[in-house]
Amino acid sequence: METAFWSATRLAKALRAKKLGALELFDLYARRIERYNKALNAICVMDLEAGRRAARAADRALGKRSLKPGALHGLPMTVKESFDVAGWPKTWGMPEFRDNVPRRDALAVQRLKRAGAIVFGKTNVPLLLADSQTYNAIYGTTNNPWNVTRVPVGSSGGGAAALAAGLTALEMGSDIGASIRNPAHYCGVYGLKPTWGVCSPEGHGLPGALQESDIAAIGPLARSAEDLALELDVIAGPGTIGMAGWRAELEKPVLKRIRGLRVAVMASHPTAEVDASVAGPIEELARWLAKQGAKVSDRARPGFDPEEAHRVYIALLRAATSDRQTPDKLKLWPELARTRAADDMSYEAQAARAYVMPHREWLGVSNRRHQMRLAWAEFFRDWDVLLCPTATTAAFPHNQKGERWERMVSVNGRPQPSTTQMFWAGYSGAVYLPSTVAPIALTAERLPVGVQIVGPQYADYRTIAFARLLEREYRAFEPPPGYE
Repeated sequence: METAFWSATRLAKALRAKKLGALELFDLYARRIERYNKALNAICVMDLEAGRRAARAADRALGKRSLKPGALHGLPMTVKESFDVAGWPKTWGMPEFRDNVPRRDALAVQRLKRAGAIVFGKTNVPLLLADSQTYNAIYGTTNNPWNVTRVPVGSSGGGAAALAAGLTALEMGSDIGASIRNPAHYCGVYGLKPTWGVCSPEGHGLPGALQESDIAAIGPLARSAEDLALELDVIAGPGTIGMAGWRAELEKPVLKRIRGLRVAVMASHPTAEVDASVAGPIEELARWLAKQGAKVSDRARPGFDPEEAHRVYIALLRAATSDRQTPDKLKLWPELARTRAADDMSYEAQAARAYVMPHREWLGVSNRRHQMRLAWAEFFRDWDVLLCPTATTAAFPHNQKGERWERMVSVNGRPQPSTTQMFWAGYSGAVYLPSTVAPIALTAERLPVGVQIVGPQYADYRTIAFARLLEREYRAFEPPPGYE
């Protein structure tokens, strides 16, 4: 069973060296899926027989001298339900898309398969990828393997749960509102939201939606920091049109030690207060980093008001997702925007105004976003990374009643709308920065806590390298109880 939790990098090396058979590994995961997936409901679409055929072919191919095996040769993996995979349904959790079956793979899926990956399943998502809980009317509810009464969050919740439980070797998700980062935090795995535009989302949108969305990115989830780099190497690059003019050449720094690194820390903020069970481990990590010789500051910030940054993010986020609306929501937002006071800064009022925002107004908000991007660039001249939470709590109990902003989570004993924690998604996400999430602790309730490692634009591998240092010297992935 231990083999199921090896890093994808270690598994891929063992497969290429013939120390492990592709069919042997595939059957291990298939047995674990049969044993655990019913209770978790993490993998919602799969073709195990096709996977076995691909695994046998991968084993046979290694016997051919002419073959140069790819980086993921024979590695079984899953992808988020929202990606096109030829012959499999892609619904985004929408019942009306139940019969939508793409004829070709998403570009990133093509790249994974060319690298030798065996994509054998798709993982569950919330309706329209638009909830902090993973459930929909087609596939049902996904549970957190650390505690099945708790959420894995969303929208890449199925993938993070499958990784944590040892049901797959690697996962590909997407992120516009911490949809990679939050599930990684809540399930105790690693996740990377890349710099916007570095990985082409071609084949990820809703049926008929071909244009790349503002803020949104696709990226890897894994059980090891090195696996994030492994997958990013494969999927990074332009879309079909961009291939004629550019390619991704991101710097790959090697961080050998913590001493001398410049680390800013922001463990909480009044805009989105963080529970002590999450903020405390980040503060403890900051003290440990200082003891190791890092330069650590809990006051260093880019030169703008974080609360304003949150308002900018909500405006841009909800504008970017204004085409992802159910019919009842399309009727709701104009009336809500018209009747709410201009100074009403509640989430639903901000969202309503953003959904119906005139383009001229959007241009002004986006220009303010660019000013913040410049401030971040200035900030990262003095600091290597910023550490902050991904969310305000650890995994909370399932609660599917009412609207998202009506659902409360407990933060330091007080109720907080579950939408408030989106502050931590947008602080770096709205301005296109890369963020890696790494596990750093367990709460008193034995629930995972992750830290978000933010770097400058295009320093994706720097954030991964920092996570690798933490993995090696501070804390690494551990399986949830009962799945070892």
